[in-house]
Amino acid sequence: MFVKKLRNFIRGASIPALLLWAGSAFAEYGLNLTRGVTPISREVYDLHMIILYVVTVIGIAVFGVMIWSIFHHRKSKGAVAAQFHHSTAAEITWTIIPIIILVVLAIPATKTLIKMEETGDAEITLKVTGYQWKWKYDYLEDDISFFSSLDERSNSIRKGESEESPEDYENYLLEVDNPVVLPINTKVRILTTAADVIHAWWVPALGWKRDAIPGFINDNWTYIEEPGIYRGQCAELCGRDHGFMPIVLNAVTKEEYEAWKIEMKNKPAEIDGEKLYATHCSACHQSNGQGLPPAFPALAGSPIATGPLAEHLDIVLKGKAGTAMLAYGPQLSNEELAAIITYERNAWGNDTGDEITADDVQAAR
Repeated sequence: MFVKKLRNFIRGASIPALLLWAGSAFAEYGLNLTRGVTPISREVYDLHMIILYVVTVIGIAVFGVMIWSIFHHRKSKGAVAAQFHHSTAAEITWTIIPIIILVVLAIPATKTLIKMEETGDAEITLKVTGYQWKWKYDYLEDDISFFSSLDERSNSIRKGESEESPEDYENYLLEVDNPVVLPINTKVRILTTAADVIHAWWVPALGWKRDAIPGFINDNWTYIEEPGIYRGQCAELCGRDHGFMPIVLNAVTKEEYEAWKIEMKNKPAEIDGEKLYATHCSACHQSNGQGLPPAFPALAGSPIATGPLAEHLDIVLKGKAGTAMLAYGPQLSNEELAAIITYERNAWGNDTGDEITADDVQAAR
């Protein structure tokens, strides 16, 4: 009796609670694909919904027949199983009908896939290169190039170096220091590749993602019709800090895009060594230079940062095979590398007094 009363109490209390929880969950989280802001994304969404409706109808029909059959042919009603091995007509029917459904669905899906590969007649070509753990964007027609990394505010919070909590920051781990900018109503060809391991460039609002593979170039295109900020992330497990390389795409009018291009071309090169270190090096070696041994050694008091300058220049320029230490020679300019190395040799108590110049870096190349 006690167990029965307890069971009834739990049932009465849990159902309203579950309904309230479900309501809040539906309000906060999207359970479907986003419709997107490009023609391709809308076609993908429409295909998804059509197929969802088809499989829902099939599921209801199949499970409906199963439940009806189980209920009306149960043993308690004296049902006796029919004695036959197979029905040729039934086998032909349940083979032909799925084939017809698949063919009908394959026709629009194939047309959409073909459209996704039609990258010709693009007005802009954007090359996207994945690095551990940032993105590099090259606007090939305009000779504009820059890196995009997790913004410093998110970085500080995740490392526990800030008094803020993730709840205080609406775009925690989703913001970058340099967003990629593209014009609306313009066909843009996007080339994806990687410099170290496999990454994947994915912005859901565009309706597709592309793997970024070292030594290969994958291409796709987009045509954004609505201005706004669209966010994405690397969709490939690319290493320890995989979750910290977001994508922010700022879609603007053509006039705003032209103004942005002029601003970028006139923008002076970044030569703040501490800021450059935070962008390119702190993910592994930490802001305080203590690293994360043994995978990422400390720079504070290290033989590299306090030893012969030639060895320090060599490992920064060429990287170290078999480790996560990348070659920064192809990524950064002489001036930027000089600022970073100067900072590393004079921070965290290293105090070598060395002042590295762009000429020093060029000579080491």
